[in-house]
Amino acid sequence: MIGELTNHLWQSTLFAIAAGLLTVAFRKNRAEVRYWLWFGASIKFFIPFSLPMGLGSYAGWAPVAKRVAAPAISFTMVQITQPFPNALASAPSKAGATVDWVPLVILGVWLCGFGAVLLIRSRGWLAIRAALRSSTPVSIPATVEVRSSPGLLEPGVVGLFRPILLLPEGIAERLRPPQFEAVLAHELCHVRRRDNLTSAIHMIAEAVFWFHPLVWWIGARLIEERERACDEAVLSLGNEPRDYAEGILNVCKSYLESPLSCVSGVTGSNLKKRMQAILTGDAPSRLTFAKKLALAAAGMATLAVPIVVGIISAAHVRAQSQPGILQSAAMVIPKFEEASIKPCEAFRSGKVPESPGRLQSGCKTLQRFMQGAYGSFGNGHVTPLSSVTITGGPAWTDSDLYEIDAQAGGQEGQVMMKGPMLQALLEDRFKLKIRRETREIPVYELTVDKGGPKLQPFQGSCIPWDYDHPNPGPRQCATARLASDGIYMEGWTMADLCYFFLVTLGQPVIDKTGNAERFNVHLALPTEAAETLRHGARGAPGRTDSAASTTDPSLVSAVKTAVKKLGLNLEATNGPGEFIVIDSAERPSEN
Repeated sequence: MIGELTNHLWQSTLFAIAAGLLTVAFRKNRAEVRYWLWFGASIKFFIPFSLPMGLGSYAGWAPVAKRVAAPAISFTMVQITQPFPNALASAPSKAGATVDWVPLVILGVWLCGFGAVLLIRSRGWLAIRAALRSSTPVSIPATVEVRSSPGLLEPGVVGLFRPILLLPEGIAERLRPPQFEAVLAHELCHVRRRDNLTSAIHMIAEAVFWFHPLVWWIGARLIEERERACDEAVLSLGNEPRDYAEGILNVCKSYLESPLSCVSGVTGSNLKKRMQAILTGDAPSRLTFAKKLALAAAGMATLAVPIVVGIISAAHVRAQSQPGILQSAAMVIPKFEEASIKPCEAFRSGKVPESPGRLQSGCKTLQRFMQGAYGSFGNGHVTPLSSVTITGGPAWTDSDLYEIDAQAGGQEGQVMMKGPMLQALLEDRFKLKIRRETREIPVYELTVDKGGPKLQPFQGSCIPWDYDHPNPGPRQCATARLASDGIYMEGWTMADLCYFFLVTLGQPVIDKTGNAERFNVHLALPTEAAETLRHGARGAPGRTDSAASTTDPSLVSAVKTAVKKLGLNLEATNGPGEFIVIDSAERPSEN
């Protein structure tokens, strides 16, 4: 959550900077153009780029998108728009702590600032409300209701949807008729422009993002440009600049400025600059065709850029799961300096000690090697739910056993060696020719039952499993204990459960719960099912070398029943399955 918020603030900041640069380019044009540019920057704080990026991610799976998405461009664009990883939110606290205080402290500080802004705004609104209650109707021809108040507040427009023009009592006597008419025209311009509504929207942004100085800077620019826009409108109606300027100055001498920006007055912004602009009488330049085109392009880019980023990033993620893509993505993959591949007699799952820079596999078939190299470790990271089926090729690829002992040039981790580095080794030594296909296969979907989940939230913090550093310390996430009445799981996520069900039931499991929290789970199983799990070599989340799962119908039924008691469902359906087809392979030469 913290990482997502930080990315949103970064994106909004970049957007505001871009809007500011555009206002400089349009500094000689109408103030109304600059006002709407700044207002667009304000609105961006309410709209995270993740929404249009999410739309783009759906298109990102299209074949055309995958062809045009250059991995280097994708990486650059995603890094610019999302430089802060979501892992910021999951940094573990000190071992043994029961509560992560960092989010609570941040929330407490934000609430204090939010409350302070609301308090200040409430006091200003009470003053406006008191003036409105004590006001009386005035028969002045105007497009809105006009009322007179005995207070000392300047003329202002009150209300968002049904505005009322509130005039201080006796203002017509303090100003000469031309001055009064110009001031009245200024206020009616605020009504036509709906300035109160747009100002109220930005006031919400200031309250929510009170800690961001750029939000307050945008607010000041909005007030400046709206007053300049009304000044330009008043002068365009034929009012004398000197009378108008004197009217504003007389209001400043006699009355107090409105305490709220959503109550549009006449004395806001920098008066010196406004007087200079009014008295010089320089009309703003009309928008040229080139500038209109630039505004249209900027508007289209605002919508298109995040969608394109979503398309490219989705295509890049898809590409990372394809064999050989990592090597073609301008990403340097280290190679083994020495590698021995020898036939062996008995199957072994690779329980030899693992060390950085050295891969000792144990006895496995070529297809078993490929399942890990192109599946769980295929993109250089551990992806336990990446289930890949190997098919095709000579019969010996699923029967002959081989043992690999390879030495890397550096201290590469096991994930890199068992993934991209092993891919290159297998393709070289076994002369592999492969292709990847997607087919419909039976899968399970993990969903939430109608009554909601019945899971115990995990308290405190833990350290997720790291394949390259398998000894995390005193408290590791996703631990499990088998007992006669089932399995007790501590610190498990829904993704961990999906991996457990993948190993147990032998079919891919898709998480449809939308829940990323950690839980303590008691999967209540009959004694027979618990014994089956106890004697079957089961891997915990993150460990991808466990033996093939048992698909006994009684075990499947027992697991589904236990899941139902947790307020979840395991629903059998069909879904996309990844297949690697071996077109050709050769036995490796003698070492």
